[in-house]
Amino acid sequence: MLVDSHCHLNYAGLVEDQASVLARARASGVTTMLNISTREREWGDVIATAEREPDVWATVGIHPHEADAHPEVDMARLVAAASHPRVIGIGETGLDYYYDHSDRERQQASFRAHIAAARETGLPLIVHTREAEEDTAAILREEMEKGHYKGVIHCFTASADFAEKALELGFYISISGIVTFKNARDLQATAATLPSDRLLIETDAPFLAPVPHRGKSCEPAFVADTARFLSGLRGQTSEELAAETASNFFNLFDKARA
Repeated sequence: MLVDSHCHLNYAGLVEDQASVLARARASGVTTMLNISTREREWGDVIATAEREPDVWATVGIHPHEADAHPEVDMARLVAAASHPRVIGIGETGLDYYYDHSDRERQQASFRAHIAAARETGLPLIVHTREAEEDTAAILREEMEKGHYKGVIHCFTASADFAEKALELGFYISISGIVTFKNARDLQATAATLPSDRLLIETDAPFLAPVPHRGKSCEPAFVADTARFLSGLRGQTSEELAAETASNFFNLFDKARA
């Protein structure tokens, strides 16, 4: 039982033949997929996929790249959209200082609005962070002092120090196919020691296809390859890791379990 905790089924590269993508995922043992939104105009299509497919769930959110284009998306708008029965998370949101496609202050304001929505709804926050560890950690900590919320650092590539800070706040950490890359030694070392009850796996499809699929469009079926590699790092069977990460997913995204 594999769970792909973060994919983009409505992105180019997957949406054109979504039925076949889903069939291949199921044939690979994937029983649950979380379809992530990044722009408001995607919300309807992302939710519609989840309405149509019983093993697919949805989120509502604005990616930090899109923060400048969505100044009107505040906590109230997110909370309203999250009331749909197939929406189980808020995001993805966060900070991306690598590309800086949106103003950093606007990214931070959007991030805080998403956190407020996660706190209000009780749904998990899905966090993207790139080249922004210090500000991401500071905002997560400051907002936690205002009231509890829960979440996951998706597609984790940050430092071991950031991982420890996230874990201290109660966050889960999701590992993508990047962990299979030859140059990901630091990530591999961190992934090998993450607590077993806080670990998730994902594809971030259609991006970041794991070995042996490098250069191809990634899809949820490939989460099986990441699970096999990661289980080897952690000294367990792939079946054990699949079961643990699936259990963790439903512990965090408990609206899906209910």
